[in-house]
Amino acid sequence: MTINPNAEATAPNAKRAAINNALIWAAINIIIFLLIYYAAPSLMGNFAYGLIQLAIGIGLAIYFTLDLRRKAGGYWSFREALSNIFIMFIVQVVVVTLFTTAFAKWIEPSYADTMREISLNATTRMAETLSSDQDQIDKIIEEAEKSIEKQVNPGFMDVVQGLAIAAIFYFVGALIFAAIFKRERPVFAPVTEEGEEEV
Repeated sequence: MTINPNAEATAPNAKRAAINNALIWAAINIIIFLLIYYAAPSLMGNFAYGLIQLAIGIGLAIYFTLDLRRKAGGYWSFREALSNIFIMFIVQVVVVTLFTTAFAKWIEPSYADTMREISLNATTRMAETLSSDQDQIDKIIEEAEKSIEKQVNPGFMDVVQGLAIAAIFYFVGALIFAAIFKRERPVFAPVTEEGEEEV
C-alpha cells in the first residue's frame, strides 16, 4: 500500500471545471428559455411548466455535479464538494440572470409586456379560483402587479437583491448536494500484484 501523492492536485482543475460546467449549464438554460419564449410563451405562466422547469433544473444539477466530481478525480471531501458545487451553482445563476436582464432591456423590448400579460393572466386565474370576492381578487392582482414589475423590469438594486437571495438558496442547495455526492479519497492507493500503484 502506498500513500496517494495526488490527493489535492486536482483542486485548481476542479474550480476551473466548476466554472466550465456552470457556463454550459447556463447556456442550456438560456437555449431552453429562448425556445419556450419564441415558440410558446404562454407556457411560461403555466404551473405545470414551472414544475417541469424545476425537474429539468434538478436533473441538470445532478448531472453536472456528478460530472464535476469525475473531473475532480472521482473523490472529494464535503468541504471540496461544497466549494466547487456552490461555485458551479452561483456562476450559472449569475450568467442566466444577467442574460435575461439584458434580454428584457435591450435585446427584446417586448419581453416585459409579454411576460407582464402572461403573469397577470395566470395570477387572475389563480385569484378567481381561490376567492369569489372581487375586492380580494383585485387586492391579489394589485400585489402581483408590483412583484411582476420587479421581475420583468428590474432595477440595478432589484438584480443585486435577487442574486443575494438566490445565493442563499443555492448555498443551501450546495450543502445538500455536497452531503449527498461527497466521496472521500482513500488514504492509501491500491497496488497491483507487480507492486506498481494502480491508476
